[in-house]
Amino acid sequence: MKQKMVLKVQMNCEKCRTQALTIAAATQGVTSMAIQGQEKDELMVTGDGVDSVKLTRCLRKKLHHATILTIKEIKEEKKEEKKDDEPYYVCYPSYPMPPQIMVQDPCQYQACSIM
Repeated sequence: MKQKMVLKVQMNCEKCRTQALTIAAATQGVTSMAIQGQEKDELMVTGDGVDSVKLTRCLRKKLHHATILTIKEIKEEKKEEKKDDEPYYVCYPSYPMPPQIMVQDPCQYQACSIM
């Protein structure tokens, strides 16, 4: 089950933003993360099976303030395969085979005997 969650995190400087992204990247199941919002104080995290409470606790421990704003489930669209009644065949044109040329090494068949 893929999730998209938005967390409000107290990030006043670039160091805090880097630290928040590092914590989110280290969390199990996270596939992508981004900083958004007008004040750049929201962390958007997407992933499969991400524990939002655990992530929020880790952010609170390092950055002192974090709250969960939204958690949404992302539904993957299933692609419908086009089924035809006729099977698909690949046919290649037949080309005439070139004539076979036999090349023999004359040194190979000479018998040399010294007497």
